[in-house]
Amino acid sequence: MTQHSSSDFLDAFAQMSRNGGLESGGVERQAATEADGLNRQWFAGWLTARGATVHYDAIGNQFGLFEHTPGAPYVLVGSHLDSQPRAGRFDGAYGVLAGAHACAELFRAASSGEVELSRNLCVVNWFNEEGCRFKPSMMGSSVYTGKRDLEETLEVRDTAGVSVREALDALGQRGEDSIPEATAYVELHIQQGKSMEQDGFTIGLVEATWGVRKYEFLVLGEQAHTGSTLIEDRKDALLGASLLIASARKVALEHDVITSCGELLIEPNSPVAVAREARLVIDLRSPDTERLNAADKHFAQEVEEAARAANVEIQTVNRHAWDVLEYAPEGLALAQEVVAELDLPHTRIMTLAGHDSTNVKDVLPTVMLFVPSHQGITHNEYEFTSDEDMLAGLEMLTATLRRVAQGELG
Repeated sequence: MTQHSSSDFLDAFAQMSRNGGLESGGVERQAATEADGLNRQWFAGWLTARGATVHYDAIGNQFGLFEHTPGAPYVLVGSHLDSQPRAGRFDGAYGVLAGAHACAELFRAASSGEVELSRNLCVVNWFNEEGCRFKPSMMGSSVYTGKRDLEETLEVRDTAGVSVREALDALGQRGEDSIPEATAYVELHIQQGKSMEQDGFTIGLVEATWGVRKYEFLVLGEQAHTGSTLIEDRKDALLGASLLIASARKVALEHDVITSCGELLIEPNSPVAVAREARLVIDLRSPDTERLNAADKHFAQEVEEAARAANVEIQTVNRHAWDVLEYAPEGLALAQEVVAELDLPHTRIMTLAGHDSTNVKDVLPTVMLFVPSHQGITHNEYEFTSDEDMLAGLEMLTATLRRVAQGELG
């Protein structure tokens, strides 16, 4: 990679980071908000200026097609541009821009005869990977891979009652384009953990995902006065939710898995009213399917006990799950050859977080790559990856994508 192309990438990343930017250096671009829409428009302009055509499918996935061989299938590369609230600027966005930069460079080289490619190139910005405004996460890639129904997903609403369909239409970014045949997928992402930085590795070759069980609960109680209502007469939805959270932690410690509650909404949320309703999301994660299944079974019993103890009804509104699954071994072998040729410090690693590649790998041969995250800080405005690590990741991605686009995977 030339010094010029390196500076071009870093300059473009700095420009992108100003879209929805915070004074701290982080960003806030929740899916289909004004900031997300403006950033997607900026990205469309960047792509068009480099010879791509920009398309949107029915769930709002954004595709930049670099076609140098009409009729040839495509290789997909990308990640997501949406963010968590008050989030870091690297999560997702780094991988999208790096994928776009790699596509543009390979497209230029193929057009000038410097390299021969048997596949066309397509960078993709998957819609609503984060799942904070609209649930569940990885929404766009779930619809693309057939794991979620399109119409059902378009009707999902945020806490203000706005549907996915309405939000995308307000931005003018819900399309009807049919994306051409794809043969493989490559994704580059920050690790979102600290082991690579601690151990001195620049590139992570992702070999498998952790298993996950996500639950969205609705706790139904009865609104009452916090002072005059006797304890034995209360049906406190917030108490029920609290027992669920505490039970999940107990289960996690007993079965050696990870758990969290990332969202809790209560009604009426008044200091003098017993809560009539609570909505919350809890997850369990593990690299061991047997432990995860045991924790899942134990937690189901705890849910029943929480309902009895708080005298409330607990409904499981949604349950989203995936098991410990490997990435394509042929993709891992290809990436291993590339990283050895580039002589970059590397390791094989599992991903604790979900990514769009978690879905796409089930329908296309997929390569997933990591670069380090400073101190493992992520989903936080102080998330950071150095320029040197970003550029090393871009070099690794471009070299990998070139071989995949030459037909070596899928």
